[in-house]
Order: sequence, then C-alpha cells, then structure tokens
Amino acid sequence: MSSILTLDQLKQMVKNPYIDHWHGALDQLLDDYEINTPPRVAHFIAQCAHESGSFVFIKENLNYKAASLMAVFKKYFPTQDLAQQYANRPERIANRVYANRMGNGDEASGDGWRYCGRGLIQLTGKDNYTFFAGSLGITVEEAAEYLATFEGAAQSACWFWEQNKLNKFADANDCKGLTRAINGGYIGLEDRIRHTDHALHILGA
Repeated sequence: MSSILTLDQLKQMVKNPYIDHWHGALDQLLDDYEINTPPRVAHFIAQCAHESGSFVFIKENLNYKAASLMAVFKKYFPTQDLAQQYANRPERIANRVYANRMGNGDEASGDGWRYCGRGLIQLTGKDNYTFFAGSLGITVEEAAEYLATFEGAAQSACWFWEQNKLNKFADANDCKGLTRAINGGYIGLEDRIRHTDHALHILGA
C-alpha cells in the first residue's frame, strides 16, 4: 500500500462517514497519476473536498426552483413561464441546459441527464465521458456506471487532473490558478484556500 496519503491524514482533511472507502480508492490511484508529493496531494484533496462538499456529492444536483433556473441558467430559461415548466425536474433541466454541447445530442436525446456531472471533480458531457472511458478501455455506458462508485468518482478526478496538467499549479502552490483551471473562474476560492492550507499543514508541506 502506498504511503503518499494515510487514512489518518485523509480523515483529518475530509469529514465523511465513508472515508475508509475513499482512502481505499485513492490509495491505489494517486501514484498512478503522479499526484505523489505532499503539495500535489494537498491541493488535489482540497479541490476535491470543495467540489464535492467533502466527498458527499458525486453527482450534480440539478433540482432547481424556477427563480434559481432564471438566475443560474438565464440563457436557457429567459422567462418565468418556461422556467416553471422545468422547475424541480432535474432530468428535464439537465437535458435542456446540456443539449447540443460537449458532445451531447439535442434535448430529446436525453444525453444531458445521461452525461451530467459525476465524480469528485464533476465530469460533464458525452465527450468527457467518452475520453475517460477510452483511457480505461471501457464503453461510455460502463463509464457512467463506474463514476457512481468510490473508485470511479476518484479516478475520474485523477484523470481530469492529469489531462489538464494541474500538478504544475500544485507544484507552484498556486491555488488561484488551480481554481480557475478547474472552475473556469474563482467560485469558492476562499474555501478552497482554507482546505488547501489545512491539507498542507497535515502533510507537513
């Protein structure tokens, strides 16, 4: 077993009732994806903890009220009447907002829901699912099922990290740059920094 991240260390970083399972998955994966130094591990765990609400949310929550749809997805729900038709119907919402992009088909195809965000750093869209599946030699349908497991949710985050060359930000201790690379902006930056500082302290980095 790898000693890059011990169970006790992970327990101090992330409060989750299934932390033993998460550690079991990560222990086999981190070194394979060269997340293998204290700064890299600290930044990776910190970003995953923020993105998933301490490893709790590994599937995107799309259960929005009408007002929230108009605020978050104004482009897709420009009117109250339209938003009301989709409110609190996650599958329909996903199929509308993710239609015809990221490799997905149109709204009627069901791809938006089929390939909604999954994993510790949420993988979204048929293209990303397909690339992830290809890296493992499995079908995209198998990948969707795998993403619902501890191992799959963790491995997809490791894969995303490697594909986007995020170790360089961790090596430079650049939490802001890392957040932008993952999020496309700086949403939750303060919380990410707090998680990172805590993780760095625990790992003695």
